[in-house]
Amino acid sequence: MGSAPKTANVSRKRDAASTVKRPRRARPEAPAVDLGLAELAANRVAIEAVSPEIDAGRFPAKAVAGHPFVVEADIFCDGHDSIAAALLIRRADTTGWREIPMSPIHNDRWRGTTVVEDNARYVYTVIAWRDLFESWREEVTKKHAAGVDIALELTEARNLLVHTRDAGDRGSAADREGLEALIASIDATDGKAGRLDILLSAEAAELMRRVAIRTNLSRHERELPLTVDREAAAFSAWYELFPRSMSDDPGRHGTFDDVVAKLAYVRDMGFDVLYFPPIHPIGTAFRKGKNNTLEPGPDDPGSPYAIGSPDGGHEAIHPELGSFEDFTRLIAAARDHGLEIALDFAIQCSPDHPWIRQHPEWFDWRPDGTIKYAENPPKKYQDIVNVHFYREAFPAVWYALRDIVLFWAGHGVRIFRVDNPHTKPFPFWEWMIADVQAKHPDVIFLAEAFTRPKVMKRLAKIGFTQSYSYFTWRNTKAELTDYLTELTRTECRHYMRPNFFVNTPDINPVYLQTSGRPGFRVRAVLAAALGGSYGVYSGFELCEGTPIPGREEYLDSEKYEIRAWDWDRPGNIRADIALLNRLRRESPAMRDFTNLAFHNAWNDNILYFARSTPAKDDFLLFAVNLDPHNGQGADFEIPLWEFGLPDEAAIDARNLVTGEDFVWHGKTQHMWLDPDAFPYLIWRLLPFDGARA
Repeated sequence: MGSAPKTANVSRKRDAASTVKRPRRARPEAPAVDLGLAELAANRVAIEAVSPEIDAGRFPAKAVAGHPFVVEADIFCDGHDSIAAALLIRRADTTGWREIPMSPIHNDRWRGTTVVEDNARYVYTVIAWRDLFESWREEVTKKHAAGVDIALELTEARNLLVHTRDAGDRGSAADREGLEALIASIDATDGKAGRLDILLSAEAAELMRRVAIRTNLSRHERELPLTVDREAAAFSAWYELFPRSMSDDPGRHGTFDDVVAKLAYVRDMGFDVLYFPPIHPIGTAFRKGKNNTLEPGPDDPGSPYAIGSPDGGHEAIHPELGSFEDFTRLIAAARDHGLEIALDFAIQCSPDHPWIRQHPEWFDWRPDGTIKYAENPPKKYQDIVNVHFYREAFPAVWYALRDIVLFWAGHGVRIFRVDNPHTKPFPFWEWMIADVQAKHPDVIFLAEAFTRPKVMKRLAKIGFTQSYSYFTWRNTKAELTDYLTELTRTECRHYMRPNFFVNTPDINPVYLQTSGRPGFRVRAVLAAALGGSYGVYSGFELCEGTPIPGREEYLDSEKYEIRAWDWDRPGNIRADIALLNRLRRESPAMRDFTNLAFHNAWNDNILYFARSTPAKDDFLLFAVNLDPHNGQGADFEIPLWEFGLPDEAAIDARNLVTGEDFVWHGKTQHMWLDPDAFPYLIWRLLPFDGARA
């Protein structure tokens, strides 16, 4: 059994090479094995350009729990043999790899996709090998179709199966029994056609994928780190307020209970993160007065960033805000409203901070014996001093700062906005974030670093979960298109998650100062629709943009005084924000920041883009008039090609701003956007309900 039957119809004019018999010769004595050479020889399949791979594996890529994680690589081999490849992934605290098959895309590029379920650290790599059984299938299929005799090929296939059985190192017991049955079936079948049918069956192919020897198994040279965060790390809407201004009376300091009374207001706009500037005791030394003056009045509350007084430092609460019991009640009430509290982690101290007396070696001192306060020349922050991270301060100050974060995490806080992280050492952040997340994997760190691009990216690489961005100053179509293309298409998409804040207590953008209500609506839709995460500082929804003349700062800033707001101010844009946040929550297409695609609208004042799911079952189009003063129109293209439709097709659509359903006929359409009526429009394409050829 097992030898191929003689074939009566073999041509007498066979190629001479095919009749050459293997000569008998003495087996030569094998040379000593060079282990380095053997390893090199075995690693025959090339694995290159793995993506994501951040700085050759120095830093982790980022993913979201419950979402797809995609790995690509260039994979190829010499010759014409078929190859196979797989993504290997495991939690960093386990040893067992999970294997996900990779498939070729084009031009030797392969892709593997898996869903990472846990908010944890992972490790992944890529393997590839020569697939001898698949190579045989491809070869014999071509030969059989060309009428070539395949008797010897059938023998080769059986020998391969037997060799696989004898190796017996892959597959389950049931798989090995199946392999025995496959060999027996071939042996029991007469005729080449019958045996070929068995060997080319889908069942045989699937079995061999599970049990076959992986010839020249090759492995990517690195095991790569991956940080898997919870969804709020990549998809969240932030609202910032000063708790002390929530009394609605400029003469009374607000409390945590006053914030509780405002939770429904924030919830009803659809936000999910409520962020506070520092809530700690405020020093009195060099306290700043209204509008950052150096001459405060007796009732001026000072800047909350001047942290520390006899009442305590970073682990204390400003007494006028309330107690820890009040804070705990606020955390619970926020959770009941679907909100999560984020705190500011500002590594700076008032001259009254207890640390200055307890740990003078943690600070810089001038030659005359005075403490060196913070500066950003020509700006001076006389009410703030910075800690030192090295010399006698190391490592004690590192542990102390980490323990502050752990302290507030112990009080239920899982999101921290970090003030000016680019002015503190990179190694500190890399260590501190990893150490905190080892204990609390769900902690999120937002880097407030408006600085040089490479510095911002480095902060993201070393562990910051989210990053402030240049969106605040990107206003034109070209600026927005170029910047968003960089964020969603280049390597930084694998590690940097921007948070598109439209304004901050420190930044009152010129665009908002000069654009009136339409401009606030424009920036709201841009931030909410372009970004995975975005944020607004309170007053934005009221179209507050009164500046200090000639500066990007607010007049009568809340940083230096208690404000009272008319929350129902005429002309507010709360309805716009609620619409956008509802769309974000309800639309699967909005949950992947990298699915952004810009489309043609022939007017430089109109930004036109799409957000869609891979299956195109949720497909949104956004058109935004960037000119807040004038109506703008444009011809634009409906991306019918995304649904396999010709240019002349019709497709159903719904206007999500007005609620109108209608039909678009043909690829090219026209829009008009009036800044006082509708400075933006949003459509959902409905191809599965009404696409028409």
